[in-house]
Amino acid sequence: MSVGSATITLGVQVLVMAKNPVPGRVKTRLTPPYSPAAAADLAGAALLDTLAAVSATPVRRRLLVLDDEPTLPVPDGIELVRQRGGPLDERLENALADAWAGADLPMLLVGMDTPQVTAADLAHAARQLLAPGIDAVLGPAVDGGFWAIGLRRWKPGLVAGVAMSRAGTGAEQLSRLRTAGLRVDLLPVQLDVDTADDVVLVARAAPGSRFAAMVHRHGGRGDT
Repeated sequence: MSVGSATITLGVQVLVMAKNPVPGRVKTRLTPPYSPAAAADLAGAALLDTLAAVSATPVRRRLLVLDDEPTLPVPDGIELVRQRGGPLDERLENALADAWAGADLPMLLVGMDTPQVTAADLAHAARQLLAPGIDAVLGPAVDGGFWAIGLRRWKPGLVAGVAMSRAGTGAEQLSRLRTAGLRVDLLPVQLDVDTADDVVLVARAAPGSRFAAMVHRHGGRGDT
C-alpha cells in the first residue's frame, strides 16, 4: 500500500502455519501419482512461495509457525515459532494465542497450500481486517475449508473444536466466529493444493512461481 513513493506498513501480524516438507509426512494425498519425495518437493516449493509473498507484504510482524526445526531457509524478517498442541484446530488456536501474546496486533493466519496467493492478496486481507466494523476475516477454500483466518483481537475458543479437513470446515468456522458475535468479512475464494488436479490448476494460476517450476520438474501430473 503506497502513497506517492512511501509504503504504509499495515498494523497486522501475518502467520504462516506450516509443516516441514518431509517425504511421507506432507501432501500424502498426492501419492500417487506423485512419489512421496516429489510430493514433499511440491510442498516445499509451496511453502517458499508463501513465505516470499508474506515477506513482500507491508505488515508489522511476520511469523512462521512450524511443526519442527526448519529444513528450508527461513527468510530474514520472519520469526520462527514452534507449533504446540495436538489436532490441527488446537494448533491453530494456540498459534493465534501465542502471536497475540507476543504482540497485540490483529492477526492474519494462512497455510502453505495456496502458493498462488500474492503479497497483494495478503495486503488486501490485512486491510479488510483493519476496516471499521470488521472483527474477523475468513478466506473460503474451494474444497469447503478455509485458506486464511484473521482476528482483529484475540478471543479464546474461536478455532479449537472446529472439525478440520472436511467439506464443511469453512462453514463451521464461519458459524463459530459469527456465534461469538464477530462481524466477519469474507475474502476471495482460493484453491488449496490437495489433489493432483489441484496441483495442475494452481501451477497454471501462478506460472512464474517456484511451485509451478517444481510441477514442471516432476512431469506435470506426476510421473516420479
